[in-house]
Amino acid sequence: MTARRVAFVTGASQGLGAEVAVALARDGCDVAVSSRRVEKLVGTLEKIAAAGARGAPVELDLRSQSSIERAMAQAVGALGRVDALVNNAAVTLRRPALEVTREEWDELMAVNLKGSFFMTQQMGRHLIAARRPGCIVSLASTHGLVGFAQRSTYGISKAGLAHMTRMLAIEWAEHGIRVNAVAPGTVDTPSRAEYFASHPGAKQAMVERVPFRRFATPAEVAALVCYLASPQAAYITGQTVVMDGGLTSY
Repeated sequence: MTARRVAFVTGASQGLGAEVAVALARDGCDVAVSSRRVEKLVGTLEKIAAAGARGAPVELDLRSQSSIERAMAQAVGALGRVDALVNNAAVTLRRPALEVTREEWDELMAVNLKGSFFMTQQMGRHLIAARRPGCIVSLASTHGLVGFAQRSTYGISKAGLAHMTRMLAIEWAEHGIRVNAVAPGTVDTPSRAEYFASHPGAKQAMVERVPFRRFATPAEVAALVCYLASPQAAYITGQTVVMDGGLTSY
């Protein structure tokens, strides 16, 4: 009997991370899910179980190296191995560049770029020590590919994530480790809906910039992550796959 694949999704208590975790469970994976507060993972774990998969809650603060190391050890201890890591956890910042503080910069980079790098490093160490192939899929963004007003710090962090993908794909290819990223445009999540509710006219203005005249659904993004994490994508590495309804094609 073939062992089930095991995935680890960071920032999976809600929104896109939860959607990805449940999609992976439906795709045949057992799934470790993380949050800074494990009690927030209950809903996601219930959906993983309903999909017929094992789930494991993991406490993770990407700003802490010891937390990163403990999280990987907990995931492996609970589920026996990790075959795929999904770097989803991130913080956002909407601020004019002239107003960004050093504290805001440090917080955002500590999670989005530094934390994701060292989480990926732990995954690489796990796979290489086990002499097994595996993969990493990071959630980048179109903000890291083209310019947007008031999103400079966030965009810079996501651009770094996309380049991390290219660099590590080259370095770890000899170990059979694939490293890819997904760069969505705007995704129709509850947090995005809250923003639009408090900013009248913003949704229409953003939709009109997208050739498809709509935003991505969380399920669409999750399906792409599942594909990149699957054996069907065995020859894909070093890529940041853009999923933006044509936004960056102008």
